[in-house]
Amino acid sequence: MKNLSNNKWVRAAIPALLLHCSIGTVYCWSIFSQEIADYIGFSKGATEWAFSFAIFFLGMSAAFLGNIVEKDIHKSSLIAAICFACGMAGTGFFIWYGGAHPGSILSLLGIYVCYGFIMGIGLGTGYLSPVKTLMLWFEDRKGLATGLAVAGFGAAKAIASPIMQALLTSLGEGGIYKMFLILAVVYFVMMFVGHLLLAKPAGWHEPASTAKGARAIDVIKEKPVTFIGIWLMFYLNITCGLALISQEKMIIKCIGLVGAVGVLSSVTAVFNAGGRLGFSAWADTFRDRNTIYKIIFILSIVATGLVILTQGITNMGANTLFMILVLILLFVVNAGYGGGFSNVPTLLSDHYGMKNISAIHGITLSAWAFAGLTGNQMASFIVKRFGTEVPLADGTTMVNPSGYQMVLYVTLVLYIVAAVICFTMVGKKSEKKK
Repeated sequence: MKNLSNNKWVRAAIPALLLHCSIGTVYCWSIFSQEIADYIGFSKGATEWAFSFAIFFLGMSAAFLGNIVEKDIHKSSLIAAICFACGMAGTGFFIWYGGAHPGSILSLLGIYVCYGFIMGIGLGTGYLSPVKTLMLWFEDRKGLATGLAVAGFGAAKAIASPIMQALLTSLGEGGIYKMFLILAVVYFVMMFVGHLLLAKPAGWHEPASTAKGARAIDVIKEKPVTFIGIWLMFYLNITCGLALISQEKMIIKCIGLVGAVGVLSSVTAVFNAGGRLGFSAWADTFRDRNTIYKIIFILSIVATGLVILTQGITNMGANTLFMILVLILLFVVNAGYGGGFSNVPTLLSDHYGMKNISAIHGITLSAWAFAGLTGNQMASFIVKRFGTEVPLADGTTMVNPSGYQMVLYVTLVLYIVAAVICFTMVGKKSEKKK
């Protein structure tokens, strides 16, 4: 038992996966959003805001509660477990209420509060809680360690999706709200076990909170331009990723692969999770971890530029090579999107050390909050305003190839801006930081 209490896998890696594989299921919303809308008597567009609020409050709770995570990971991981489970159970209750009272605004507002606000707090604190602990236990392979946990967050959708689909099918009438109630219990157990196991190394002593430079804001002030640069390139990478990922299924249909949408969506999810682990592990081999962001942005610019030059989406699958380039773009964007998440905490630790890294990381995650509100909406606005919808061969599915192609022009510009920031504002790591 003594060996287990000092085992980095038991005290850091396993609890991190339990926490992140639970909260990462927030991305499963698209699987059942239409069913929820039909069940409570509202449009799919109205229910979609629940997911946007969840991502917004994830980032904002991480920003404002980072100090709690810094001081006491046991308290923060318990808050995460309670809020996430209560939010999920509350969502199930208001879905039931909406089914009993179709069109009731109370049910929609209840879902916003439970899935968006309450679960959002659980998401933010749960996302942050294991990160610093992982970096302390895996000091020589920080990127690999944080990549492992964040990959769990990214892979959660691929793992949970078939389980949720099976539950919806087997539970029959009212299965949608029953599923939420069942999963609330399951995820609480998983996260509570993670909470019990999670612990920092015995030899680690936190700096006194009253010491100069101990506060997150004081640490950031040491290199403010670097922090602004990291925040901006993180925000732009997420915005571009969400813009393309939100249109992914329609782009795949547009290039003539309607029958392979499900399979290719799973493949892109694998690239998303793989990018979180692969890019962060690769970053461990570089003297300057910012190099990995340069690689991510250059790959994204090249892949986007090639599809723009070849008009790969408006080509609509007429040329196999151009179709392959579109798929490569989706794979690269997903991998870079995931890699951007997993490398942020370690990049911050390189520049600001381990003092209040949870709080600094939390403030940086506010970029995720704002990107969650702008990425999808930006892409939807562009698709609605540019181009015209045309039917596919089946005569029923409508796509807007010119609109999707226009999204690429915008994301290309944003990727270029992110690359410029990466090369100019984010300096080399500080050798003195510990």
